Amino acid sequence: MPTETLQIPTADGQADAFAAYPGQDGPHPGVLMYPDGFGIRPVLREMALELAGHGYYVLVPNIFYRHGPAPVIDLPEHIGEDARPAIFARLMPLIEEHITERVLRDADAYLEFLTSRPEVGAGPIAVTGYCIGGLLATRTAAAHPGRVAALAAFHAPVSAAGPETLHRLTARVHFGHAETDLTPEALGELNRTLDAAGVGYTSEIYPGTVHGFTMSDTDAFDPAALRLHWDRLLPLLDHALAGG
Repeated sequence: MPTETLQIPTADGQADAFAAYPGQDGPHPGVLMYPDGFGIRPVLREMALELAGHGYYVLVPNIFYRHGPAPVIDLPEHIGEDARPAIFARLMPLIEEHITERVLRDADAYLEFLTSRPEVGAGPIAVTGYCIGGLLATRTAAAHPGRVAALAAFHAPVSAAGPETLHRLTARVHFGHAETDLTPEALGELNRTLDAAGVGYTSEIYPGTVHGFTMSDTDAFDPAALRLHWDRLLPLLDHALAGG
């Protein structure tokens, strides 16, 4: 399956990115996949390849490109709990600098680049993301209601987007929450906001999970929850993009 390392022109420079897509029978629906805070690394490439194998052109941008190409910080092969404090000490300043205005400027550039690729078909696209990437995906979908037909976010602080952002969503939505990230009461409040917005959505806590459950290179990884993630994501994309 073809893969590429690309450079996306943005208002603030060049964002490096990873792309994967089927090798034939194109063009394909486009998916913008935002990584978690640890960024582009082997597990994200594997997930992009998995999704591309289902018929999609998948673009994974380096959201911290202003600080250098991915990986922006050195990461161990397995990100254990003992390594997380030191890693987050370096990551948090980057995350805090990634304010909403930057997110939206970058989203404009990412979508323009994605939809201009010759391998990507005309029509709407999808956005998905993990952890902080899920929040970026939500803000991207809200800012581009005419272009984004599906939104999925996993173990993501989507409530931080705020009701005004959620009310601008027109995409079909799936939010998959970690059990340790969201109480049932907070889930109810989020879902009532989505109901009031008239959004077509599913939003659920994945049983027994902790934050980061999709990422196989961390201690948080839960194989059953990763399978559930694919069971939710693939039908969402098929329905919204492929007319299934």
